[in-house]
Amino acid sequence: MAYTPGSEEGLPVAARQRLLDMRGGDGRRALFTSDLSINEFILIQQAGFDPVGLVMGSSIYHIGFQFSGLFQNQEMEVLTQAMYHARELAMTRMEEEADVLQADGIVGVRLDVNRYEWGEGLAEFMAIGTAIRHRQGEHYRTPKNRPFTSDLSGQDFWTLLKSGYRPISLVMGTCVYHVAYQGLMKSLKQVGRNVEMENYTQALYDARELALSRMQAEAESESAEGIVGAQVKESNHGWGSHVIEYFAVGTAITSISQEHQIPAPGLILPLSD
Repeated sequence: MAYTPGSEEGLPVAARQRLLDMRGGDGRRALFTSDLSINEFILIQQAGFDPVGLVMGSSIYHIGFQFSGLFQNQEMEVLTQAMYHARELAMTRMEEEADVLQADGIVGVRLDVNRYEWGEGLAEFMAIGTAIRHRQGEHYRTPKNRPFTSDLSGQDFWTLLKSGYRPISLVMGTCVYHVAYQGLMKSLKQVGRNVEMENYTQALYDARELALSRMQAEAESESAEGIVGAQVKESNHGWGSHVIEYFAVGTAITSISQEHQIPAPGLILPLSD
């Protein structure tokens, strides 16, 4: 499902009503929800933004099957595409919810994958974060007019803005890879020896590089200057011991000022024992 600014195609009726209720009007006060901590809430406001609501998107996706050679290292392209498309659906619906709240962006985005017993091959992909709006109406949406998305904490978001940068988009890359089994004769030759397992090394190296290069390509398509907070996560999702997903994710950023001044760090002493 492609993102269209202002579209509510992917939203259920209950979601639309919840979001409209939060906006207020007709004599009712606006009410925001948020998963921000107290410190994050205060820093988001100090940065000139107001939280307008907790937004989320969900997609329950049937993940297909792909044959692989037992003794062959290879990307499982069918599974890679499924994992990527399902996350994109969830992200798009989360952004549609942010549009209903007239938000400029979403902070603290989490992407979760849940498996359920009632469906073999089914997984729920969920994106959730707090939608925020600039208090003075400054434009913080992406060049493609999407709400910006970021997995940065409230503290990191404040520091980023104070340093002359802003988030554009949560960028990601994924690769599901089959790691070849090692033959019996080769295994026997390595018994009792210190030796690199070159087959496994190359497989995991290739898979991580594919995920990272795809995340980088997304950032380039957004005209970003760089990516902060990048992580490479490893998951199995019940496919068996030799099939692994590598998921690279981070926040693409760009400059909002020619002068970049890093706020001076402060000394904080905890009062608790």
